[in-house]
Amino acid sequence: MALSPRLEFRQSQSLTLTPQLMQSIRLLQLSHLELNDFVDAELLRNPILEREEGGGDEGEPAEIVERQTEMSAYEDTFTSGERTKDAGEIAEGYDTAVENVFPDAIPQDIGNTSGPDRNGSFEGGEAPDLDQYIAARPRLSDHLEAQAHMILRTPADRLIARHLIDGLNEAGYLGVELQAVADLLGAEIEDVEAVLAALQTCDPPGIFARNVAECLSIQLRERDRLDPIMQKLIDNLDLLAEHNLAALLKIVGCDRDDFSDMLAELRLLDPRPGLAFDSGPIESVVPDVFVRAGPDGGWQIELNSETLPRVLVNRVYYATVTKKTRDAGEKAFLSDCLANANWLTKSLDQRAQTITRVAVEIVRQQDGFLTHGVAHLRPMTLKTVAEAIDMHESTVSRVTANKYMATPRGLFEMKYFFTTAIASADGGGDHSAESVRHRIRQMIDAEPANAILSDDTIAEVLRKEDGIDVARRTVAKYREGMNIPSSVIRRRQKKEMLRMA
Repeated sequence: MALSPRLEFRQSQSLTLTPQLMQSIRLLQLSHLELNDFVDAELLRNPILEREEGGGDEGEPAEIVERQTEMSAYEDTFTSGERTKDAGEIAEGYDTAVENVFPDAIPQDIGNTSGPDRNGSFEGGEAPDLDQYIAARPRLSDHLEAQAHMILRTPADRLIARHLIDGLNEAGYLGVELQAVADLLGAEIEDVEAVLAALQTCDPPGIFARNVAECLSIQLRERDRLDPIMQKLIDNLDLLAEHNLAALLKIVGCDRDDFSDMLAELRLLDPRPGLAFDSGPIESVVPDVFVRAGPDGGWQIELNSETLPRVLVNRVYYATVTKKTRDAGEKAFLSDCLANANWLTKSLDQRAQTITRVAVEIVRQQDGFLTHGVAHLRPMTLKTVAEAIDMHESTVSRVTANKYMATPRGLFEMKYFFTTAIASADGGGDHSAESVRHRIRQMIDAEPANAILSDDTIAEVLRKEDGIDVARRTVAKYREGMNIPSSVIRRRQKKEMLRMA
């Protein structure tokens, strides 16, 4: 059959995601911090949008509310007590010169006060930013560079130090090979090793180590405690991690009292010295949904209004500006701003309703957990919740991402309630994987030192007493996920604890 070009018409249907629909979907998975940043950016870009501000208390008189809104942020601070006087007034009150009252002040500082005037306003029209007076935490790289400039004399050594500082990770360990640094800079490996040895004397002790043993050795050398016996202990940290103290004591070759003192001294060291300079912002977790016990025995679900940005569409401003606008481009811009403003308000409202629907279904299915605890956590998947509220699984996944729920049992991420199901040994209802983990931890915490439970024993007990059909390898996986050591290491730990006691 010959091939030839031709024209033909076809009619078909397809689902196309518009940019606004894609943006609405993206809003679902944003946390409240990311959502507020997005709304702030829209407020700056769109003149039709404005943030809805909360009003005063209903029980307050109108004149008090009006007076508070007209008062600046600094006005009520300074009217509540005596106003701050400048240097000249203070010196005049003591009948002396300004230099005698403020000897460290320079003339520019004396003549230019930074406080507010009698109307509560500041010179220049803006109040000083209080964040400027908060001491910034020093960064690890800046802290080390200042020391490197003092202990290293040549520019070549300082250049090597700069590359070594860049190779540190958050814990303060060196993550680059010395030979790679030497090849990159065209330096001798001996010079790089000499610079590293000098940098390892910097503060904090233990910095620039390449492993835990070297980090502890540097700190012990700083304290003049790195004797041959302690060095043997450092060289066999793997036995200490396995809690095989009997073999470690035999290798070190000291009595039990000295061995206990050495272990106590190791506990005083910092295996991650660089974390003290971590200047990343610390953000507290704020719940998006509150779950409280209702008076009728049920549960009350409420969205956290503090995490929901509220915006309004200023249609009066839009109508006023549109009447005075003659340019077609400006009218198109205003129409686009109005459409985006309407879309944003609708998307935020739809996002809040979707979060509420998902939270209500989670609470309904996990009523046993909220009432009795984690042992009654039911297995639940995205599909079961999506089918119950007539939504797609991807929508439920986006809604539960980076969202938190405050319950009488504590603060949990919404994804915490979604766990896989483990079959029941007696044919009953399935068990949640999280409840099985909780049961395994309870059994291990309660085991005596002379009867340590192996993974096979735990699996057998779960099958007989709790009716949970779980394999030994599943028990081992859950135990390792909770950072619980094996039965061999636990037996050594508990025997040593009894011996030390």
